[in-house]
Amino acid sequence: MKKSLLKLGLPLTAVAAGTLYMSNKLFDIAFKRVKEVPATSEEKQKYADQYYAYVDWFRHIPQETWYLNEHDPKKRLVATFIQHPDHLKKTVVISHGYKGNRETMANYAKMFYDMGYNVLLPDDRAHGDSAGEYISFGWLDRLDYLSWINKLLAVKGEDERILLFGVSMGGATMEMLSGENLPTQVKAIIADCGYSSIKEELIYLLKEQYHLPEYPFEPMVSTINRQRLGYYLGDVSSKTQLAKNRRPILFIHGGKDTYVPVHMAYENYRATKAPKQLWIVKNATHAESFWYNPEAYKQRVTSFLKTYF
Repeated sequence: MKKSLLKLGLPLTAVAAGTLYMSNKLFDIAFKRVKEVPATSEEKQKYADQYYAYVDWFRHIPQETWYLNEHDPKKRLVATFIQHPDHLKKTVVISHGYKGNRETMANYAKMFYDMGYNVLLPDDRAHGDSAGEYISFGWLDRLDYLSWINKLLAVKGEDERILLFGVSMGGATMEMLSGENLPTQVKAIIADCGYSSIKEELIYLLKEQYHLPEYPFEPMVSTINRQRLGYYLGDVSSKTQLAKNRRPILFIHGGKDTYVPVHMAYENYRATKAPKQLWIVKNATHAESFWYNPEAYKQRVTSFLKTYF
């Protein structure tokens, strides 16, 4: 009997070791910072010329570089601030997507700039020029954005009106930020294709991209995240934060999104008790709503802001 248990124990040990190895690999793939912005998906390659025209605008527009924790290289966060010449005392704070950076939001920056807004574009932890080894998928970033808002008010004055905007992970970041004690100067939020929770998004991607089950991988990745970043994935969600939100919010989501499934937009919408609008762009894929029809996108955003900003 003892020999048979030993024989049985060897493969179980091997399976456990293999599962732990795979979970660590999955964590590194999903959470570890990358040196360069990954190439965009094939369906968005057709927008490349338009995208780089916006990037060119971003690189040449007069701007300032702002910092948080400037003299601590392990905690330093970096942002670009663009002052609108009309000085209308309104600023949009823009949150970028997963493994992106502030430059990848150039199209949205120009859209809001053309609408008369100053623009503040931070690089999140473990992205772009900001410090950090691991991506927090918005949860720790929400507190950084609160610090950016406070810095903005200190620099521009207490009479500045603030709009929060984000796409993909950035959308979820703003949804998570919405449940915090925001300054009264924050007037409205726009969240484009944000996920309902980090855990739900991970489970979805495990199945769709890696053909792996939730168990045992999600609990193990969550435990690794607890060790590295201080929280279990199931302990945080956009929906929980949105339930505490008091700011008007516009949700935007592509109807053909297969990266952050559209049902998450409905979950986030239902979780919100504040004034809210939901716009499903029927034929758009993930983070494509702007590119699919830029003029319609601007009109919808403008209509929301006329009502609530």
